[in-house]
Amino acid sequence: MDYVSALVPPVVMAVFFIGVIRVIVKTQGGANKAKEDAVVDAALARAEGARQAPAKTDV
Repeated sequence: MDYVSALVPPVVMAVFFIGVIRVIVKTQGGANKAKEDAVVDAALARAEGARQAPAKTDV
């Protein structure tokens, strides 16, 4: 019975890991992909615009 108690934690961790990987793969793309891409593109454009904006000087 010692071998059973030695194998249970790695098996449980492997099953959990496989479950996490499946969730990550399933949530890639799909209906929300276009919306998520639009949010990222807007954030990048906002950051790029802020970086290129001329700095105001107090002269």
